[in-house]
Amino acid sequence: MNALIATFTRSALPLTILILTWSAYAADLSPLGLWKTIDDNTGRPRGLVRIREVNGQYEGKVERIFPKPGEEPNPKCEKCEGSRRNQPVMGMTILWGLTKQGDEYQGGEILDPENGKVYRARMRFLDSGTKLDVRGFIGFSLFGRSQIWIRDAE
Repeated sequence: MNALIATFTRSALPLTILILTWSAYAADLSPLGLWKTIDDNTGRPRGLVRIREVNGQYEGKVERIFPKPGEEPNPKCEKCEGSRRNQPVMGMTILWGLTKQGDEYQGGEILDPENGKVYRARMRFLDSGTKLDVRGFIGFSLFGRSQIWIRDAE
């Protein structure tokens, strides 16, 4: 009987360590940092967005733009409304107000500088935190579109 308990203990210990390590790793995931945005239609990189935390909420600001051939290298948000209208997209905050809610970040908004529209937003990690699924939507998350952002190695 003692041999059986010893065998079980030796088998369970590595599994317990693995579970505790994964739990600690998952708790440490953070969206803070630089993310490469990927166009959901073409699959091409469109820019770099830095996510930071301000007063307990997450926001993202455009740090770099990768224009398509023939596009303006320093575009302005011509279709935006209010104070963003005709302002440079570079340096613009396009994601704001998200808070951590379980495994997702929700409750914020995201601006699409190409059409000037603001959508409700949520984001969640994919691939062990190397990617973010960023979703903009109207009303329900079901009615929207997602982009995959890839963590950039600053």
